[in-house]
Amino acid sequence: MKMPIVLRRWEDETPPSRKRRMRKGMYILPSVFTAANIGAGYFAIAQTLEGHFNTAAIAIGIAVVADGLDGRVARLTNTTSDFGREFDSLADVIAFGVAPAILAWMWGFRMLPDLGHPEVHARIVQMGVIATFIFLVAGASRLARFNIQLNPQPSNPGRPGSKYFVGMPIPAGAGVVAATVHLFRGQPLASWWAAPAWFALLLLLSALMVSTWRFYSFKDLNFKNRHPFQLLILICIFLALMFYFSRYLLFGIGMLYTIGGIVMRLSWMFRRRPPVVSTPEALEPR
Repeated sequence: MKMPIVLRRWEDETPPSRKRRMRKGMYILPSVFTAANIGAGYFAIAQTLEGHFNTAAIAIGIAVVADGLDGRVARLTNTTSDFGREFDSLADVIAFGVAPAILAWMWGFRMLPDLGHPEVHARIVQMGVIATFIFLVAGASRLARFNIQLNPQPSNPGRPGSKYFVGMPIPAGAGVVAATVHLFRGQPLASWWAAPAWFALLLLLSALMVSTWRFYSFKDLNFKNRHPFQLLILICIFLALMFYFSRYLLFGIGMLYTIGGIVMRLSWMFRRRPPVVSTPEALEPR
């Protein structure tokens, strides 16, 4: 009688201690992207203080890309952890809270010309401090709410199966600020009439971040499946447009994402039917 031959895979022969070290080492990979997020945010703050506003805006854009990659890498490699979640939140506060707040204040308020009215200029600068502080607090509150909610549901639900953010994510708010600065190539605002518009935009972004409105998360996009080859052509066209027309393209994407969340909310409000109140039937006499 022949004995059955048991084939073992190579990974079964790996010592348990080595497996444990390999699993711990995988957690470093998403943390590298999170550290890059912090580095880009810190570099943006340093460039803002030096007066290089366009460079600071580009650094915030790089932080947005790094923030998207660390979550993707963590999910693909199955290396999500509580430490990574907290580390990512702290990085987002720096890169998408502090850095864009300082950039928005310096670019849109602090560098405005005096024009012979120092008191008016001082009031505008104070308004800028208030607006950027509200932006920072709203972004931090958005991150705190995201961390404590297990399965958040937006107030205007979307299609079943699609994944949405509850409230505008803080990287998107920071991206709109950076895209606006990049649109003007880092040249500070030179007219007083533009300061109230910039103030209103910052308040709008702050309100959207702390709202419960629905914003698309792009988490249902699966790049592991097969796609038509035309998609590669579209990606190449997008990269070419990004290379030559990054100022207009990034600003347009940021505005479309912002307006899209507002339009989805308003359309849901107009489509929603009022609840039908059922009245109890009158009792028949015996």
